Amino acid sequence: MTLGFIAMSGIRCQNAELLEIGLTLPGFLERSKVIASLPSLGLLTLAGLTSADVEIGYVEVPDLAQVSGLPGEFDVVAISSFSAQIKEAYQLADRYRAAGTLVLLGGLHVSACPDEAALHADAIVIGEGEPVWPELWADLKACRLQPRYNARGRSFDLAEAPMPRFDLLDITRYNRITVQTQRGCPYNCDFCGASIRLDPHYKLKPVSKVIDEINRVRELWPHPFIEFADDNTFADRRRGRELCRALIPLGLRWFTETDISVAWDNELLRLMKESGCAQILIGLESPDTRELEGVERKANWKRRQADRYREAIARIQDAGVTVNGCFVLGLDQQDTTCFDRVLEFVRDTGLYEVQITLMTAFPNAPLYGRLLEKGRILEPGAWEKCTLFDINYQPAQMSVSELENGFRELGQKIYDREFIEERRRRFFQRQNELRQQRAVAEGA
Repeated sequence: MTLGFIAMSGIRCQNAELLEIGLTLPGFLERSKVIASLPSLGLLTLAGLTSADVEIGYVEVPDLAQVSGLPGEFDVVAISSFSAQIKEAYQLADRYRAAGTLVLLGGLHVSACPDEAALHADAIVIGEGEPVWPELWADLKACRLQPRYNARGRSFDLAEAPMPRFDLLDITRYNRITVQTQRGCPYNCDFCGASIRLDPHYKLKPVSKVIDEINRVRELWPHPFIEFADDNTFADRRRGRELCRALIPLGLRWFTETDISVAWDNELLRLMKESGCAQILIGLESPDTRELEGVERKANWKRRQADRYREAIARIQDAGVTVNGCFVLGLDQQDTTCFDRVLEFVRDTGLYEVQITLMTAFPNAPLYGRLLEKGRILEPGAWEKCTLFDINYQPAQMSVSELENGFRELGQKIYDREFIEERRRRFFQRQNELRQQRAVAEGA
């Protein structure tokens, strides 16, 4: 039996004007290329759970329109996709089924919209894949495949995580490889559509397993750039220090996403730098405290941090770790003055890198349900607009065109080549100043 793991990994903005003008700008282009080029760690993990007697293939399909026929011949295919490309995933699934291939669908979108996904699959997986994959595969071999495998309420222990099948990758195609160190997040942001929607528990993978996985990648790629595929790597800072200590001997360069609280842990910042952290992406969302009201739903945590954003960014970047500050435009508390505030904040803080996105209502995120109930979703089910660069809702305090225009103009200013180079010069000048200060202090 042959099993194909099919990753639908492309991301394409639907707004033609923004695609033509805005997405040619460096900040959009570079990050969108990185996201699209990352392998599907979820599929590689399931491949690691599959018995050795199964012949396995891994195929990435960034653009279905460029594929004639089927991207590979298999007896069974497991397909995963972002919401933005789920309709293409359904088209591919239908093609495979028409050819007599069994189709399995899973992932965040399928878990959010199981009834929709079930129309295009012989079986779907709801929630985390690991708890049900052995059962699904046993049923498939015994010709008793069930239409749904629901992992809700069966939280997977990352201590039992299999080694992902990194060997299935053509390593020359990637500029970075993903490894997961944790799953979930202790916070619950209104718009978040990440792994917290698969399983609400915040859980950690043992550091020893993380190191084993990185060493497996290094067998294939001696000097990899690692992106930790986490929602919030350093939410548990004590464990973060343990992880960084274990990374130091490996001589890596790595990137991850975390929250602003790392700024207040001097030892963690030092260890991050020593272990090869090149950059962290932090969801700042807005520099204005008022605009962050209610964004984090458990304890209004985001709002309580905003007054210290400037100091926090300075502390992190002074430690030699660059910050990619992520902002969300179109929050309910924002009006048309928000664009100038973001630009001013970026200029004042000297953020090394910036990612601006439009508020996006992902299926199953609290935001989507709230907007749908109020009649503010413009096209229900238009998942292709879940790109972070398209608008599919009525903003609260501005028109759709005002949000689109303000976003585009802000992008042109923030991603202006001279402005980017100015911020980077600032960072390196500051690093030189700090080195000189340390040298003087040590000489004294």
